Amino acid sequence: MSELNIGLIGYGKVAHLHAKAISGLEGARLKAVCGPKADKARCFADAYGIAACSDVARMVEDGTDIVVVCTPHPVHASSAVAAANAGAHVIVEKPLASNLADCDKIISSCESAGVMLGTMSQRRWFPPCKRIRDAIDEGKIGEPALGMVLMLGWRDEAYYDSDPWRGSWKGEGGGVLVNQAPHQLDLLLWYMGQVAEVSGCWDNLNHPCIEVEDTALAWVRFVDGGLASILVSNSQKPGIYAKVHIHGRNGASLGVQTDGGAMFIAGMSDILEPPSLDLWSVPGEEQQLAEWNMADARVFNSVSPMEHYHRLQLQDFVDALREGREPAVTGVDGRRTVELITAIYRSQKLSSPVRFPLVAETEDGMQAV
Repeated sequence: MSELNIGLIGYGKVAHLHAKAISGLEGARLKAVCGPKADKARCFADAYGIAACSDVARMVEDGTDIVVVCTPHPVHASSAVAAANAGAHVIVEKPLASNLADCDKIISSCESAGVMLGTMSQRRWFPPCKRIRDAIDEGKIGEPALGMVLMLGWRDEAYYDSDPWRGSWKGEGGGVLVNQAPHQLDLLLWYMGQVAEVSGCWDNLNHPCIEVEDTALAWVRFVDGGLASILVSNSQKPGIYAKVHIHGRNGASLGVQTDGGAMFIAGMSDILEPPSLDLWSVPGEEQQLAEWNMADARVFNSVSPMEHYHRLQLQDFVDALREGREPAVTGVDGRRTVELITAIYRSQKLSSPVRFPLVAETEDGMQAV
């Protein structure tokens, strides 16, 4: 297979991050950018020496093999469907969409077109996160029995003012659950498995400048009997940490701090602290935690982490196409995260637990589920 051409839909902050990550890929190159505003598309294209266009189908017809969707969440579906219908393989920035109906449109369109679909969740490539998945696969904690997501972050008014679509139901599709938490929720599902039931609630604690939630809580029951708690918030100045902990039926525990301090904002700030294991009680391996963290920190400090982990996932997608396999993070994986988020919103609306699987509502929106 010859070198694959990649096109971006969208020219905002995260698109610049993808463009830089793509520059280091093997077997693929950035070819074009597409968006409705010709001046912005041309400015972006000139910065990277690529073509600019305003029509997705034309971009694909001109030789684009893979399209990366970097638009605001509520328009992920229209961008992804247009790319799939034109015959391109599709990677969508998290979340896959802002509601289940749009997730299903994206998945169905890609299946009908026979193209590959992936969802960005680059924290799966953090070495501490991979160590936990490997330990679970190797049976070191028995079956995962108890999980926890605790994310205490901060977003100020300037962040929400940085793009006109931020902080509204119509423009963003939700708040902390939709924008900041999908990475940690994806890890929880990756470790714990299929969800059976969710009870949740949300509120806006200290962000009067926005209409969406800045904080959410939930408990989760999994199909195999496991349990989990979720607390995610953007209300702790200047940001404390984000953690995912998993406890096994044999009593052993694993934990990763995926983010420390003020959490990075694509195109506005960097990752401040290397991800690290903050809990590891596998019998006989307890003393290895410090050694692993030192090794992982050396890797982190030797690369540009904002680009590096995006590049690793994009490389996996390119390799998956060449090898005829699924990418490590599929469209179905992306839908599972949106289903969990939707269940939390829906549970508050109904004042009751929500059983899985969830059915997408007609005219569904995160604010109205």
